[in-house]
Amino acid sequence: MKKPSNVDEYIATFPEKIQSKLQQLRATVKNAAPQAEEVISYSMPAFKLHGTLVFFAAHTNHIGFYPHGSGIEDFRVQLSGYKVSKGTVQFPFDEPLPLDLIAKIVQFRLAENLQRAKEKKKQA
Repeated sequence: MKKPSNVDEYIATFPEKIQSKLQQLRATVKNAAPQAEEVISYSMPAFKLHGTLVFFAAHTNHIGFYPHGSGIEDFRVQLSGYKVSKGTVQFPFDEPLPLDLIAKIVQFRLAENLQRAKEKKKQA
């Protein structure tokens, strides 16, 4: 498979049902962090603002959502119904995406990145 050059190309490589879920996730992230830049990083869709906010990717049976360790840890209770690891949560294809929760995680990550950028600026 050719490496996608943008998120539209990435999403287009999947069956329609999965494309729909990926578009829902993408729209949720865009709405939660409208100023973030949409990119392909590590061959996956990602959103960046003062560093990476989140990545996402479709796999065989799930969508992987990668909000860094802090995005998992701070929402561990709300994510308890999903398979979770240090920096990843898996959303099964056969279940609706928890879009409100995803938006909250993105906003949390955005606040983290903005705070870190503010602290860096003070040190400069």
